Amino acid sequence: MDKKVALITGASRGIGRAIALRLAKENIHIVALARTIGALESLDDEITSNGGSCTLIPQDLKKLDQLESIGPALAEKLGRLDIFIANAGLLGTLGPIAHASPKEVEMIFKVNVLANQQLLRSLDPLLRASDAGRVITLLTSPEVVNGCAYWGLYGASKAALSSFTNAYADETKQTNIKVVGYNPGAVRTKMRAQAMPGEDPMTLPTPEQTAEEIWNLLA
Repeated sequence: MDKKVALITGASRGIGRAIALRLAKENIHIVALARTIGALESLDDEITSNGGSCTLIPQDLKKLDQLESIGPALAEKLGRLDIFIANAGLLGTLGPIAHASPKEVEMIFKVNVLANQQLLRSLDPLLRASDAGRVITLLTSPEVVNGCAYWGLYGASKAALSSFTNAYADETKQTNIKVVGYNPGAVRTKMRAQAMPGEDPMTLPTPEQTAEEIWNLLA
């Protein structure tokens, strides 16, 4: 693989899909990871019809034991990885933290925290081998991370991801890897509509606008 390679989680819709399409326009090979095969195939069709290239990974991030093989598989198939964008995330049920079930707490932390740590563990050798490795994790607002009523479970998971991101950035500051924790703010996505059903989505930035900001962060 002569061109750069980017792995994007949650790439089948919303911000993740917009990022994949934006990076594909820059002649970057897209490794799209998501659960929904049909949506991944639709993304692949759009990328390839515009002259880009794509590798699909249908994967449920809750299956943590399957994530460790992704790095070695990419090394064998593509020989490199230059960009990792940790976009996938679960909102969960908004409500009092005392009402959250252990099953839901486990599910949210698996997707928002543990899966990203497992992926970093698997992808780290490839990112270090890149001339300019880039890692971007999608976080949330400081208010939610610091503890906001009814957002406690989601906020706690994003606070943990923020800590992981900062630690990895510190650990790799003497390498070619650049690590960024990015808060996209309110964006016109299905997750935002789920959290704020009374909000007019037309007042919010589009995923494509967010993807452009993320592209600028990769410089």
